[in-house]
Amino acid sequence: MKKLLAGLAAITSAAVAVPALAGGYNQPVIEAPVAAPVAAPVVSSPDGDWTGAYVAGQLGWGHSKFGGASDDTTVYGIRGGYDHDFGKFVLGANLDWNKVDANLGTDKLKDISRLGLRAGYDMGRSLVYVAAGGARANVDTPTGSANENGYYAGIGMDYAINDRWTVGGEVLNNRFTDFNGTNSTLSATTAGLNVGFRF
Repeated sequence: MKKLLAGLAAITSAAVAVPALAGGYNQPVIEAPVAAPVAAPVVSSPDGDWTGAYVAGQLGWGHSKFGGASDDTTVYGIRGGYDHDFGKFVLGANLDWNKVDANLGTDKLKDISRLGLRAGYDMGRSLVYVAAGGARANVDTPTGSANENGYYAGIGMDYAINDRWTVGGEVLNNRFTDFNGTNSTLSATTAGLNVGFRF
């Protein structure tokens, strides 16, 4: 009898052990939540739109020549204008005034005013351009004040710090032929830096 009970106990133990060997009780697997994809931050394009009005102050250097006399002076002034951006091509008009005060023998070049156009290439934050138009010189002579109309041409570049402020540089050559009936050419080359505000 004892042997029978011992045999039954062994069979029961074996029956219980078989499922355990076959895998037994498995703890449920909890999958980690999948994080939602994070959208990449939108980076604003550095390409600027140069359409709009602007004003700027400028400071630089000028070399003036009239007849056999020449003078180098500090040049400063103000400008205003309007540009239209057609994509990669920018076309604009501007008006500026520059104080010169160059002593040219018995004459003194007091200031130069300009009205003209500029055409440039839109490089995003940078605008490289050529400029040309009409210029007017105001000169003190021994016989009084004289004014003469001429022309100017040159190159420049503006850089947009942000959508409002710009910095730039420009080199212009101004020429007034047969100034005041003297058969002499008054020329003035100006090179300067400017700080502008766009509207």
